[in-house]
Amino acid sequence: MSDSKPILLWLRRDLRLSDHPAWTAALDAGVPVIPVFIHDDTVADLGAAPKWRLGLGLEKLAETLEGRGSRLILRQGDALEVLRDLIGQTGAGAVHWSRLYDPDAIARDKAVKSALKEDGIDAQSHAGHLMFEPWTVETKDGGYYKVYTPMWRAVKDRSVASPLKTPEDLRPPEDWPDSDALADWRMGAAMNRGAEVCLPHQTIGEAAAQDRLAWFIDGPIEDYDSARDKPAVDGTSGLSENLALGEISPAQCWHAGQRKLHEGASGAEAWIKELVWREFAYHLIYHTPQIATRNWREKWDEFPWNEDGNTPEVMAWKQGRTGIKFVDAAMREMYVTGRMHNRARMIVASYLTKHLMTHWRVGQAWFDDHLTDWDIASNAMGWQWAAGCGPDASPYFRIFNPETQLDKFDKQGNYVRAWIVEGQKEPSETALSYFDAIPRSWDLSPEDDYLGPVVGLSEGRRRALDAYQDRSF
Repeated sequence: MSDSKPILLWLRRDLRLSDHPAWTAALDAGVPVIPVFIHDDTVADLGAAPKWRLGLGLEKLAETLEGRGSRLILRQGDALEVLRDLIGQTGAGAVHWSRLYDPDAIARDKAVKSALKEDGIDAQSHAGHLMFEPWTVETKDGGYYKVYTPMWRAVKDRSVASPLKTPEDLRPPEDWPDSDALADWRMGAAMNRGAEVCLPHQTIGEAAAQDRLAWFIDGPIEDYDSARDKPAVDGTSGLSENLALGEISPAQCWHAGQRKLHEGASGAEAWIKELVWREFAYHLIYHTPQIATRNWREKWDEFPWNEDGNTPEVMAWKQGRTGIKFVDAAMREMYVTGRMHNRARMIVASYLTKHLMTHWRVGQAWFDDHLTDWDIASNAMGWQWAAGCGPDASPYFRIFNPETQLDKFDKQGNYVRAWIVEGQKEPSETALSYFDAIPRSWDLSPEDDYLGPVVGLSEGRRRALDAYQDRSF
């Protein structure tokens, strides 16, 4: 590569400038760097909420780059074809990108790297989306980890490289290639009226993510170990959407958490463990890619789950009208904010897969469409963990009781009041917003009655346990 040939920086889920190994390596080459985002099939196939949130992240990054004298080039089409076209237009001699770990991304990136190298182009992939590359974390026997706790023990004392600084000079080229207009991609089209409701609840871009991290580290992390399970309390970092899009790096979070741990913050280790849960999800999807689409434990393939996502019971679940308050509040929270508290996610997933005996893939697909913090590895592992057919050591026959869980973690009823209108004389604005966010075709109104349970807790539990006893897991 000659000294004058620019480098294409292919951005995907790494929408930041700081602690960005691929960006740093490109800049260190001393040639112009052209940031590129490609709307390929992996983007086209995203659900409504994650695609909309990705568009917001791209918009914010483009604004940031414009303010720094650079640009974000947007192109649509097959990734290899787009990169080859840009190489032809710009004379670029190299392409750099950050690695991803799901099976579709791996297949695409391997094909792109091989083809570019055959073309004589320097194609380099870099770390950055994870702290521990999946192939570097092994059991004593040289295998991968199937249970979280041993993996945590294996990595908790590992050194994580200090975050890279934000570059001062972005080395823009003298001539820029043409770019699509982001508005023409209509990233939020499928959100319809829900976009306006969800927007105020998003933390968009690198600067906002860093501010949120600073807020969390300066206060809530102290009580995180207990507050994280209380859905009505703002006691978590709230950085899931930013980690999903790479608007902040896991290493930045890790080091911030480690500083607080060494200062004696009681909740710091619990938060750091959650960062490693994310690593565990990617460890699994890399080593067992079937976790994204099939039962991780093959013995569950014959389990008699309902696979119809349109039964009255499943539709009640989707609409947040099951008659089980913890479940309904959680589903409504998702429609208004694009996110759902982690404790609530476990409850709604358990209720669907166990009380309603419905396949986890139905719930996974629904979350794929409605979460602005959607993450392919975390969503797949979370649903299979809750259903009992996935990894880790939790017993498959564990069935959460939403009522006792609500009494334990929302004893004052604040979470329910925040999200359920029915039965309140003066409902909250967030509860009312649910009716503005949902599809009009559901024909729901704040004046509707709150219905009784579509499946009673005792009935559903008994049915699930009977089904488990008929199988040998």
